[in-house]
Amino acid sequence: MTRSRLVGSPPVHEIAVGSGERIAAAMAQRQDGVMGRAMRSLNARLSKVQSMACAAVVAAVMAVHPMAALKAQSFPPFIGTATRVTAATVPYTWHPGCPVGPSLLRLLHLSYVGFDGHAYVGTMVVNETVVADVIKVFSILYANRFPIHSMEPEDVFHGSDPASMAADNTSGFNCRYAVAPGPPQWSVHAYGEAIDVNPVQNPYLEGGKVQPAAGAAYLDRGVVRPGMAEIGGVLNEAFASVGWYWGGRWAASPDYQHFSSTGG
Repeated sequence: MTRSRLVGSPPVHEIAVGSGERIAAAMAQRQDGVMGRAMRSLNARLSKVQSMACAAVVAAVMAVHPMAALKAQSFPPFIGTATRVTAATVPYTWHPGCPVGPSLLRLLHLSYVGFDGHAYVGTMVVNETVVADVIKVFSILYANRFPIHSMEPEDVFHGSDPASMAADNTSGFNCRYAVAPGPPQWSVHAYGEAIDVNPVQNPYLEGGKVQPAAGAAYLDRGVVRPGMAEIGGVLNEAFASVGWYWGGRWAASPDYQHFSSTGG
C-alpha cells in the first residue's frame, strides 16, 4: 500500500533537515548567550579589579606624598577679592584712636585648602596697601595646597587674640598692642600689615609661655608637619616672594605664626 502525505507538507527528509538546522541555530544561540554572559562577568570582574588597583595606588600616593596627591586633585579656581570696610565691619577690632581707620582697611575673600583637603573661601581684614601682596601670597599657598585650619576676622572672636589663636585661626588686622615686654606699643596687626598663620602649628614663645597652649605640641620645629612654617618651606617662601618677614627668626621670643610687611 502506498503511503500518502498531506498536500503542501514538506517531505520527511526536508523536515529532518529543517529541524536539525533550527536545533543547531538554537544551540549556537544558547552558546553565544552563555559565552556573552561569561564575557560580561569577566569584564565586570576585570573592571572591579582595575578600580581596586587604582584606589590602592591613590591610597599609597596619599600615604607617602599627601601634598602631591592633593595637587593632583581638581580644585575650584582661586578667589582673591577685596571690598571696602566700615566701622560696622570691624566692631570689635577697631575703635577711635587706632593708628588706621576703617577707610584704610579692606576685607579680603581668599581661597584656601583645609586640613581635610577641601577648598574653602575665608575672610581677612588687612591694610589697603598690602592687598596685592596678600592675594599673591594666598594664591601661592592655594596652588601648593598648603593647609590652613580656618580664616576669619578677629571680630568673630570679639577682638580676642588669645581666642583666635586657640581656634587655630589665620587672621590679619586687630587694633591691639604688641604682645611684648616693655611699654605698650601698637602691634603691626593694628596697622593691618601683619598676618598670623595657623597659630597652633606655629606658636608664639614669649617669656617661656607658649601661645596658644595647644602649640606646645609643635615646639620641636625639626619635625615638620602640615601647616607649619619653616625656612625654605612653601609658607615662608610665599611671604618672602612679596618681601614680608617671618617672626620665627626672633631668637629671644620666636613668633612662628607671624608674618609682616615691616619686620615688626
